Amino acid sequence: MFKINRKPTTVGEMLTHEFLEPFRLSQTKLAEKMGVSPRLVNELCRNKRAVTVDTALMLARVFGNSPPFWLNLQQKADLWEALHDVKRLERIEKAQPLECA
Repeated sequence: MFKINRKPTTVGEMLTHEFLEPFRLSQTKLAEKMGVSPRLVNELCRNKRAVTVDTALMLARVFGNSPPFWLNLQQKADLWEALHDVKRLERIEKAQPLECA
């Protein structure tokens, strides 16, 4: 099974420490720039909301980077969480590989 040992940087950590702080940008100002509610940005920063394709497109547009940058961060965090949660891992490991003849 694919295993990630180190917990990856989350979207919230990246957004807060590498974008908001260096740009001296508040969550409210980012929300205005994105055209979304401040609650959405706050939930992203606290890792209470996952990045969707639409959100990745907006973040990329605001910060001048790419949507895959944001989606990859989310995907890495999601994989780590799935592989480090006992109940989820038990369920995942019940899946049986196909036997090819």
